[in-house]
Amino acid sequence: MNFRVKVNGLIAVLLLGLWMAVEASDKKAAKPLFRDPGYDGAADPVVIWNHHEQRWFMFYTNRRATDSLLNGVEWVHGTRIGIAESLDGGASWSYRDTCDIDCRLSNYTHWAPEVIAHEGTYHMYLTYVPGIFQDWNHPRSIIHLTSNDLLKWKYQSTLKLVSDKCIDACVFPLPQGGWRMYYNNERDGKSMYYADSDDLYTWKDSGKKVVESRGEGPKVFYWKETYWLIIDEWKGLGVFRSNDLVNWIKQDKNLLQQPGTGVDDAVKGGHCDVVVNNDRAYVFYFTHPGRVAENKGIDNSETRRSSIQVAELFYKDGELSCHRDEDCLIGLKTSTHE
Repeated sequence: MNFRVKVNGLIAVLLLGLWMAVEASDKKAAKPLFRDPGYDGAADPVVIWNHHEQRWFMFYTNRRATDSLLNGVEWVHGTRIGIAESLDGGASWSYRDTCDIDCRLSNYTHWAPEVIAHEGTYHMYLTYVPGIFQDWNHPRSIIHLTSNDLLKWKYQSTLKLVSDKCIDACVFPLPQGGWRMYYNNERDGKSMYYADSDDLYTWKDSGKKVVESRGEGPKVFYWKETYWLIIDEWKGLGVFRSNDLVNWIKQDKNLLQQPGTGVDDAVKGGHCDVVVNNDRAYVFYFTHPGRVAENKGIDNSETRRSSIQVAELFYKDGELSCHRDEDCLIGLKTSTHE
């Protein structure tokens, strides 16, 4: 055997060993992935790499599911954004803290954070409700915050969007430069709208719907040479694909519409985040485990509580799918993040 053959063989062995090491780092995700230890109302997750602490952070809406003294929908009001952290690539999560946000009144509500990193600064686009209410008939807005550490957040501005009831921001970098924010305009039957920005600070609202479908919690990402939009349609997650971020085609089957069989997963999935990492994609979503058929019409801590779950996404013939009843093997790598 000549020297070149020996070297090539050694390289092949090393590459195989490296591949096996990467695969071996994957772990089976916990099910449920996370429950808030305080109010048991974790929902609307968004996942990001914390460059400073070298760990994954999950931000989430927290709801006071265990507080039996609240009336109407007060239980979905009156809390800060929760933070969980993962040291094993997203397979397990532990409670860390709540966000220290310098924009709050004596009574206030924080919902549905969107968190991104750009040029050394973290940006949060947060749904802000100026009070604690028993019904849904009150204004809310999207505010912009910045941070250097993902813990302390400084108020920058309140965005001027198409109406006084806009929630659930998702911010995505445009291929030609600049940024697009997708959000839910509740004044128009909970339709998806968008606004654009050159610098993440100043936004120009389009006043246009993105798709005809109604929903909330938009998530836009790029994977498999395609732009994807996922929205919570309250019957699982509607999936749309596009080549230009303008014209969207809806796939026939929703994700997570049919209940699963795992712990806290036997109901439809809602309001998600998607993390594309090492050419794999994972959908982080939440469930209301107690909202099963036998509990229809019941409003208590069991039907209010919520859990975070995760499943891997798969691509075939132009459509996305996930298999929530199969073990989700996950080991998010840091190389695709700053």
